[in-house]
Amino acid sequence: MPPALLTIGDVAERTGVAQSALRFYESEGLISASRSGGGQRRYARSMLRRVAFVRVAQRVGLTLEEVRSALASLPESRTPTKADWARLSAAWRPMLDEQIAVLERLRDDLSSCIGCGCLSLRACRLYNPDDVAASLGEGPRYLLSDERPAEVVGELSTATPGRRGGAGPSGASASRRSASGRRRAPQNGTRRQIGPGSSRSTAKRSRM
Repeated sequence: MPPALLTIGDVAERTGVAQSALRFYESEGLISASRSGGGQRRYARSMLRRVAFVRVAQRVGLTLEEVRSALASLPESRTPTKADWARLSAAWRPMLDEQIAVLERLRDDLSSCIGCGCLSLRACRLYNPDDVAASLGEGPRYLLSDERPAEVVGELSTATPGRRGGAGPSGASASRRSASGRRRAPQNGTRRQIGPGSSRSTAKRSRM
């Protein structure tokens, strides 16, 4: 059977995390270790799961404080069970869903206007005229949120979609967003669906 207690070298080899990082995790309270008679660190095998959790969480961009807060919900006096991890997962689900949504927008929308205020692309003149996105707050507002200022929505209702409605990557990604309903707004609201065909469909309804 595999040993119940692992040396820091064993943990580093199995997890792919450097020994210096493991010592840092321990100093931050993310993992714990006992000491041998000679003062060497010894880790329970259950620590491998904690290290894996920390490593993946950091890889997807979660902060150290978020990781620490989540791990604090696990029991310290025993090995966490499936139910313990399920409770942690349920508590994290809304935050992870938002993180996934941001990553999807980064993947799909980076070639278009992201509402950062650069005004360097042609799409910026349509989607962020005079940097109206600044009214929503700091940073790349269209990556961080699906919201659009009312002024931009008004512009989109009368503008020609141009190449965003074409067969290129931006048009394709916008079509997928429209199909999934991620950016669909109520018909009687102030926001309109942003994507290919939005202006053409408006014009078509006007002619009818």
